[in-house]
Amino acid sequence: MSKLLIVDDHALVREGLKRALTNEGFNEITEASSIAQARAGIAASQPDVVTVDINLPDGSGFELVSWVRGISREIGIIVLTLNDHAMKAGASAFVSKSEPIPSLVAAIKHSLISPLSFSAQGLEKVFAHSHNTLTAREFELLVQLEQGQSTAQISKTLFISPATVKTHLASIYRKLEVTNRTAAIHAMHEQGLSGK
Repeated sequence: MSKLLIVDDHALVREGLKRALTNEGFNEITEASSIAQARAGIAASQPDVVTVDINLPDGSGFELVSWVRGISREIGIIVLTLNDHAMKAGASAFVSKSEPIPSLVAAIKHSLISPLSFSAQGLEKVFAHSHNTLTAREFELLVQLEQGQSTAQISKTLFISPATVKTHLASIYRKLEVTNRTAAIHAMHEQGLSGK
């Protein structure tokens, strides 16, 4: 069974998450209320997945996300918020605290399989203001594109076939009203969707 670390400065939130995740079959769950406690907890328990709140008493949860990703590319990191900075820090996913527990469980399972790929239940909501709404997967692929990855590299990173990458690219180009990668990345920056 996977080991989880819940990082949140509110004891009631930690207890509620722990109870809910225990009911979902996770039984090795530890808790931390600060960045310092989380670092010690990660060293002690070597969790498979860490859930991180953004507002911690000794700093931003994004600092912890960056630190964890700096020491491990294997740990899944779930940010409990709805904030696109999560991906920039190196999280595997973000989940709004208003989402039901199954969404968190799905994000945890996704992060166990692919800790370096970013997913978000709420990404469609983030871009809902635009008629060029990107799906979560399309945004994920666009970020890989921004990092200069080739079709083959994106295919390997996201565990999808090159043909699927090309299908997603065609959809992205259509939605952003562009015809190539450079223009898509430019449009991404213009709309404030940069992953950097």
